[in-house]
Amino acid sequence: MAGDAEEFSPTLSPDGRWLAYGSDESGRSQVYVRPFPDAGRGRWQVSRTGGTEPLWSPAGDELFYRNASGDLVSVEVAPGSDFRVISERSLFSVRDYGTDTRNRAFSVAPDGKSFYFISALPGNPSQLVVVLNWFEELKAKAGR
Repeated sequence: MAGDAEEFSPTLSPDGRWLAYGSDESGRSQVYVRPFPDAGRGRWQVSRTGGTEPLWSPAGDELFYRNASGDLVSVEVAPGSDFRVISERSLFSVRDYGTDTRNRAFSVAPDGKSFYFISALPGNPSQLVVVLNWFEELKAKAGR
């Protein structure tokens, strides 16, 4: 993967065979997939009307990304040694959630059925709260 194009948001499929990423090589951000680790063996453009923030489902049978319209898209991929898209569908609007076109700003639950997004409310600064040793703190508050 060389040239003047910017490539971003790499994500490896759960089986380690496919690398999905974003690139602006077409003049617009799109999502692509390449075989891994031999990335020179092929390249497939997955998004058709713009795409960012690719993420594989835990089972590796779907690839999610945000399209240019602000929707979360699911692309079902065929199992096997060749990469092939079976179907594509828009799941729901994600316009009201935080985004970073170069880094993924959402995640999928381990069961592949729920998503986690950062709510982006206008005028409210974002903050992240990290609690270390929360189980010990919980036990102390419960008196155990």
